[in-house]
Amino acid sequence: MVFKCQEDSFLKEYSSKVISCEKGQIKIVYNGKKADLSGYEVVMEDTILFPEGGGQPSDHGFLDELAVLQVTRRGTQAIHFVETPLPIGKTVKQTINWERRLDHMQQHSGQHLITAIADQEFGYSTTSWWLGEEESYIELDTPSMKAVELENLEKNVNEKIRAGTPVIVTVYDDVNDPKLNNVRTRGLPEDHKGQVRVVTIEGLENNMCCGTHVSNLSQLQVIKILRVEKGKKNKSNLFFIAGGRVVKHLSLCLQREQKLTSLLKNAPADHVDLVDKLQKSLKIANKNLQTVLKDLAVNEAGKLKQQVPQPLYFSLHRKEAESDFMSIFINEIGDANILLFLTVGEDKGAGQMVLHGQADIVSKLGPQICDILKGKGAGKGTKFQAKVSNLAKRSDAEQLIKQYFSSTTNGC
Repeated sequence: MVFKCQEDSFLKEYSSKVISCEKGQIKIVYNGKKADLSGYEVVMEDTILFPEGGGQPSDHGFLDELAVLQVTRRGTQAIHFVETPLPIGKTVKQTINWERRLDHMQQHSGQHLITAIADQEFGYSTTSWWLGEEESYIELDTPSMKAVELENLEKNVNEKIRAGTPVIVTVYDDVNDPKLNNVRTRGLPEDHKGQVRVVTIEGLENNMCCGTHVSNLSQLQVIKILRVEKGKKNKSNLFFIAGGRVVKHLSLCLQREQKLTSLLKNAPADHVDLVDKLQKSLKIANKNLQTVLKDLAVNEAGKLKQQVPQPLYFSLHRKEAESDFMSIFINEIGDANILLFLTVGEDKGAGQMVLHGQADIVSKLGPQICDILKGKGAGKGTKFQAKVSNLAKRSDAEQLIKQYFSSTTNGC
């Protein structure tokens, strides 16, 4: 069945009767987690709400006042998922989320155009595609693409857009119609029944497709190719945006540029050079800082070794240091008879810890201190080390060490 949305992709409202309404469930993503949502599966005599398929997500919209959260195809029927039932036989007003529909039309027709030009110009066939929320990609049957090919591809597709090339939808009643022999397709779904729909970009390509499309390439406005990445099985993923997404992308880029101009206090054309200089300066500064911290570790260790009598335990924290600082300190001490509790990282945030000393003490206190600091680590012999997330509890760890030695000393 060819639905109303496929006959006229620009319809925003339509009325149709409910022919069935049954309980059902769908999986939705809520707060980043998948969850099951109970509701009702409504089937109409016809629909302007596109059921997901052909790489295109479903439309969103309303049946009267009920929000349609998902539309799927089951054989010749479109299943509208809502949270409240509708009476069978009722005539319902359908409305679509036009902003979402237009966006999907632009991305889908854009994909057809890129696919056609990539095949025509370079012989790269499309094996699949994905329409994402922010950007889409086309899987091309080539292990790589040269920069000049991407440049020419983008130039050619936008020339077709500026030419106002018509996009025509033709419906064939017979799947065996000989005219379909010259149509590009990756095959019809196994449960397909009835008419076959073909989308034609005039003078460029014919393609079997169930999705919603623009009626003229000028309605795409513009296509921007973002990048190409290595795909699976010697294929390449070509990322792109079309229409309104290009305008949105440009707006975000301009906002970032304006913020960088304010921070860097130079013209946008100089941003790259200045950031490159800042990165090199930062790298040198970090290298110098680590050299100073290593010297500091040696100096601190030297002061500890000069203490008389030698303490049973010693605690040290350095916010600016890294793990090398702790390793140098331990090596300089060279004595497991002093229990060393060393940490580096944010004073009240994440960092690293090392507990070094006699093996029996380390094996006992190491996991406990790690737990206090909300960390994850392991010990072996005279050393227990871990990555921790709560150095604000460092004083509690010190108290644990103090209590341990107080109890053992009193016990003796």
